[in-house]
Parts: sequence; C-alpha cells; structure tokens
Amino acid sequence: MAQRPIFHSVLQKPFYETVNVDFQFYPGFSVSQKQKSIISLHEEYSKLYPDSNLLEISSKSQSSLGVSLSAFNLNIKTSKRSFSVECAFQGSKVFEKGGPYADLLDKSSREAKKDPRLRESGKLIAFKYFDIQYPLEPKDFFYNWIYINALNLNKELTEDVLKYDSFSDIEFNPEKSLNCQAKAVAIFVGLSKQNLRAKALESPDNFLEIVYGVGANQNQQFNQMEFKFNISDN
Repeated sequence: MAQRPIFHSVLQKPFYETVNVDFQFYPGFSVSQKQKSIISLHEEYSKLYPDSNLLEISSKSQSSLGVSLSAFNLNIKTSKRSFSVECAFQGSKVFEKGGPYADLLDKSSREAKKDPRLRESGKLIAFKYFDIQYPLEPKDFFYNWIYINALNLNKELTEDVLKYDSFSDIEFNPEKSLNCQAKAVAIFVGLSKQNLRAKALESPDNFLEIVYGVGANQNQQFNQMEFKFNISDN
C-alpha cells in the first residue's frame, strides 16, 4: 500500500484541499504499471467521495486531457517560440553560482529537468522569468503562477478542465517534491468558480493576495509593476 494526495478544488483560499488516500501501488516505470496505480488511487478516492469528478494530471494519465495538462506538455507561447511549463520553471531558476539558464527554454522538458547545471550551481536563491524576478516564498508560488497562467492562455483546455473538481498526479510524492501540477489545476478551477481567475492573474501581487493571503504591504517585489505574462521576446 502507498499514500498519495488528491487535490480537491474549493471556493476559498488557497482554493484546494488535500485528501490523502491509501491505495495499492504497482511498482515499475512502465506506463501500464503507472496506470494500474492511478486506477487503484482513483477507486479508493471514489469510495470516499463518490460524487467527485477526478482527473489524473500527468503524462501517464489515461485521459488525453490529463496528458495535455502535464507540465511537460502544457506550452507557453511568445511571439517567436513555444516552450513547456517545465522548461519555463527549470529555465527560470537562479542559483548562487549561476542561472537563470534561459537556453533550457529551447530544450525538451525532460532535457531541461535533467540538466546537470541545476544540481551543480549551488543553492537556489530566486526565480527569474524573462526580466522579472520572483521570490522563493511562498514556496510553490512561482510554479503555480506560471502553470496557471499557461493554462489560462489555452482556452480549449480551460473549458474541459472545469468539468472536474479533483485532481491527482501519480508521480507526485510530497515527501520528495514541493510543486505539483494537480494542485495548480485545483487552484485554477477554484479561482474560476469564484470568478476570481482574471483578477488573480492581472499581476503577481494579486495572485499572492488572492491565493496566499499575502497583502501588498507584506510583499514589495511587484508593487507598481506593469505586468504581462505572455512576454514578447523580440
């Protein structure tokens, strides 16, 4: 047996709640083994919440929507190129001894995540997405910010994902990782149902206040900044 979190969308900050579910885990790296674990996880969650509509968000999902929503596949488009959320996240890391490594935007998601510089450049100290620097706190702020913005720009996916209320990611283990695409989707749905999505995405300040309860007087990073997420890279 194993335990994984399911992220259920709710209508108040932080717009998700975590439900830890015990299920039968099938070891192995093959897609078929991963999908057996997903089925088991979903069956156990459905016993607890039979009226829920649950979607796996990962490249191992049995749903094409869930595969498309993987951070490895969900793309951000600028005026000249397109790159995945995963590449944006990894390519925005600033370390004591280097970074951000903007060339990772032109790599595959897997190449970006495994780039040795990410492990050889010392302590992570910030994120810098194009010319805008982001703090490390709250700990999952930057990841959720870029993921939800990317999803918001894909209207076809936004319409489909709003049909669901609970989200899993079989690859996410909270004992080993911090950021989770399933959590980001749950937040997106919660914001959408409260008609707060547009306001939250107007600026990082708004996002921090609405999702995390961090007011402008607590965060001076983005004050008075004109912001546009989908940056034109001339």
